Amino acid sequence: MTGDGQVSAVGLSALNEAERYEHFDRVQSRLVAVWDAIKMNYEDESVVIVPSITLDRTETTGTGTTMQAYEERFLFLLILLREPRLRMVYVTSMPIAPEIVEYYLALLPGVIPSHARARLSLISVNDASPVSLSEKLLARPRLLERIAARIPNPLRSHLVPYNTTELERDIAISLGIPMYGADPRLAPLGSKSGCRQLFAELGVPHPLGAEDLHSLDELTDAVLAMRLERPVMDSAIVKLNEGVSGEGNAVVRLKGLPAPGTAGERDEVLQRLREMELESQTTSFDVYIAKFAENGGIVEERVVGDELRSPSVQLRVLPGGEVELLSTHDQLLGGASGQSYLGCVFPAAREYARMITVHAETIGRRLKELGALGRFAVDFVVVNSAGGWTPYAIELNLRKGGTTHPFLTLQFLTDGRYDASTAMFMTPLGQEKHLVATDHFEADVLKGLLPSDVFDIVARHGLHFDQSRQVGVVFHMISCLTELGRLGLTAVGDTPEEADRRYRDACRIVLAEAEQALVERPLPV
Repeated sequence: MTGDGQVSAVGLSALNEAERYEHFDRVQSRLVAVWDAIKMNYEDESVVIVPSITLDRTETTGTGTTMQAYEERFLFLLILLREPRLRMVYVTSMPIAPEIVEYYLALLPGVIPSHARARLSLISVNDASPVSLSEKLLARPRLLERIAARIPNPLRSHLVPYNTTELERDIAISLGIPMYGADPRLAPLGSKSGCRQLFAELGVPHPLGAEDLHSLDELTDAVLAMRLERPVMDSAIVKLNEGVSGEGNAVVRLKGLPAPGTAGERDEVLQRLREMELESQTTSFDVYIAKFAENGGIVEERVVGDELRSPSVQLRVLPGGEVELLSTHDQLLGGASGQSYLGCVFPAAREYARMITVHAETIGRRLKELGALGRFAVDFVVVNSAGGWTPYAIELNLRKGGTTHPFLTLQFLTDGRYDASTAMFMTPLGQEKHLVATDHFEADVLKGLLPSDVFDIVARHGLHFDQSRQVGVVFHMISCLTELGRLGLTAVGDTPEEADRRYRDACRIVLAEAEQALVERPLPV
């Protein structure tokens, strides 16, 4: 042991789970004091960013390049360096291109970029394998020691992860600093089964279904029971407990089956389950069912209607225990059956924003009682029928997510706040703001661009974020552009229409420039 609750990475291996949590609880007990000290602008204040995607994202990440891009997706946190004494350690798998760092530092309002850069320590593992960043760090004790050496005072520092598992817990213990995120012991609440149980306990409306399933036989029994209760149900969704961004979902078509309770129904349902349509195009049925057997999952009615939308609510529990409602978003979905997360619009439509925040706040209060900490989001489906919107809670994500970085980018750049009573985001000067964002602006022709080309396009076409008007575009996931032809962006406007126009204009301009470059410099055959 090297400090109050801190354990060297080498010594960590000698501890069992109970002993690790004992050290973790000791370190976490300091978080309230660390959080309160942030307001005091102390000279030895620091934050360590480890944006590790420690999830079952085999289908969504795929390569080390994609994982690196996801790690860089949180570079908006560099805007925190506007605090003149804050020091930041930002850890990634591979080095971040200097021009990308300069791009984000240039966004800082009222800060000299060189002054901010001097307070920023960029540390890379130099490992491009498609393994989570947290695993890479824990396999390199000396690198963790280097990171710890960059922390001026562990009593005024904390760890900010993307999500929290036992791996991020172990990093917090190794560094001897508390972690701003959910206790890994609460992870079951964020599983598909766990959140359905929580919704039922709290009386939050959610689709008809069943949880804690592990086999095709159990899925079949569940669907048969659902059809008895809802004979008109024409489709269902199977979800892996640990699925992310819709990639663990599959649609089961139920039209044309024998009437509930009649002979032959079970065999027909089982066959439909074998023919389920997987959202992931790279996962086979056998692999999917093996994951289902290993980690479990759910099946629930697929909510349908003439007008259907997928909003979410983002909240956080502060170290002092306050539950804060942060934002609402309308999610932009795509993929094989329209269940994969592509981007978002902020704020969510006023017609149902208040309705879903009431349910989300109920969930937030319960999570606080259970000891949750940090950011989390509740996903809904809302359907317009008989002249009114009906909400169904479908997921709870005890971590940051796809709506986190667009919203925080807007908040950090404008100092504005979301007002749940009006479903509006307002700056301190009373100016309304809206955004449209995506992680999936994708086209093969974009592979012909380098990050420096993107910045040239931004400069020539005025696509940058204008601090004087607080509108414009911020790009992210820039490092995967050349290999994968993929880019992320957040477009901010004073109205929904302006945000959408800026978003579409940015995509159109970048795409046109990429096509023009290909004409001028054709790629070799």
